Amino acid sequence: MTGYQEVLTDPSYRGQIVAMTYPLIGNYGVNPEDAESAEPHVRGFVIGELSPVASNWRSRQTLPEYFKEHQIIGIEGVDTRALTKHLRSLGAMRSCLTTELSEQEAIDAALASPAMEGSDFVSEVTTPKGYPWEAESREWVLINPSTGQEGNYADLGPAKYKIVAYDFGIKYNILRRLRQAGFEVDVVNAHTSAADVLAKNPDGIFLSNGPGDPAALGDIHKEIKELIGRKPIFGICLGNQILSHAFGGKTFKLKFGHRGGNQPVKDLRTGRISITSQNHGFATDPDSLPPEIEVTHINLNDQTVEGIRSTKDPVFSVQYHPEAAPGPNDASYFFHEFADLIEQTK
Repeated sequence: MTGYQEVLTDPSYRGQIVAMTYPLIGNYGVNPEDAESAEPHVRGFVIGELSPVASNWRSRQTLPEYFKEHQIIGIEGVDTRALTKHLRSLGAMRSCLTTELSEQEAIDAALASPAMEGSDFVSEVTTPKGYPWEAESREWVLINPSTGQEGNYADLGPAKYKIVAYDFGIKYNILRRLRQAGFEVDVVNAHTSAADVLAKNPDGIFLSNGPGDPAALGDIHKEIKELIGRKPIFGICLGNQILSHAFGGKTFKLKFGHRGGNQPVKDLRTGRISITSQNHGFATDPDSLPPEIEVTHINLNDQTVEGIRSTKDPVFSVQYHPEAAPGPNDASYFFHEFADLIEQTK
């Protein structure tokens, strides 16, 4: 219903055409504060109806203006709910958006496009150079509980722990949430060696979300394997799958993936159910994991793995997005669990 700008700028959608099921899109425009990265990453955008008016006090441009600026093709007038049913029956598939090709030429172009299996999009989206996260990270609240002021930023406490965050396609709101939870974050390129990370002597290591096939990242698996047991590690989404490979496990492609902000997940340790935001097309094979790796969370729709932890080393990860922007925020407690894990291992 909301969040189209966050979807467009989520690096995990690199190389994909995205269809929105909510019929009216573009009604609140586009603004810099809601971007999840420096640029949009979708290859195309499919919607039911484009709002003729962009009305919001933070809006800086309309969706068509934004698409024109970044040379992204979009199409409206599509029955996106019927399209969703089609994809849920037959699975995600390659496709083509065009204003130039004939119907058969468009079909041929879609069939000739690379499959998602084996695709490494991480190298396209990772930061070329490492950097410290210093951008605005305070959470906007209607009323600041400390001051009672309306429409203000919440207070941001001091950074207590220094961590290194691997950028496999990291979302800005992950970095904001990490800073809010007391972390000083040093972001590094996806192909940074374990030795270079350990040379920074961080208190912990974070593995981010990202696009493409996790099985195609063999060089990254090796470096992360070298870090296991050396520092506390927390992974999200692709970071969860990379950890699975680093532990010796395998991943497989889902039929149509998990998308959107209404995915139910069960914590097997507590029985607690969370409604989560997800965006991934691959999953961990639980039978491939070694005995010391415990499955901690499952998806209640299809029973796939949504979280793992090591019973031997201070390492855990989840497949979904606890930092979800625009929400839900049921799982935001994981950032504090990471802080607790670091504190316990100090």
